[in-house]
Amino acid sequence: MPTAAKLVSAVAFALVALWAVEAYIPQLPPGTGVGYLREIMVGLGLIIGWRSLGRNAGRGYADAVSYGLRTSILLVFWGLLGFSIYTMLLRSMRQLYRADVGKALLDVPDIMMDYGKYLLAQDVLVALVVGGLLAGLAAEWTSRRWS
Repeated sequence: MPTAAKLVSAVAFALVALWAVEAYIPQLPPGTGVGYLREIMVGLGLIIGWRSLGRNAGRGYADAVSYGLRTSILLVFWGLLGFSIYTMLLRSMRQLYRADVGKALLDVPDIMMDYGKYLLAQDVLVALVVGGLLAGLAAEWTSRRWS
C-alpha cells in the first residue's frame, strides 16, 4: 500500500544513489564507459528505497538509522551484482569464456570485487553512509508526520 513514508524513502534513495554514483564514476579507470549507470542506479534506488526502507518506516529513529544503512548496503549489492552480470554477458558475447558457462558464472564474483574496490573511496563511502542515515531519518519523520 502506498504511503508517504514509502514515497519519501524512494525519492531519498534515488538521490542517495545519484550522489553515490556521481562520487563513484571519477574513481573508475580512465576510458571506462558508464553508459546508463546513473539512470539505472537512480531507478534501483527508487525501488530499493520503496521496498526496503519505506516498508520499515515508523519503528523509531534508532531503527530508521539502521534501516537507512541497510538500504545503502542493499543498493550497493544489487548494483554491483547487476552490473557484474551485465559485464559477464558482454564478455561472453565476445567469446572470452569459450562456451564455458561455469567459468562465466564464477567470474561474476570476481567482477563484483573488481568494481567493488572503487567503492572504498572516501567520497563514495560518505555518500552511502550519510545519505543512508539522512534518508532513514527522513522516512521516519515522514512516517510520524503523516501516519
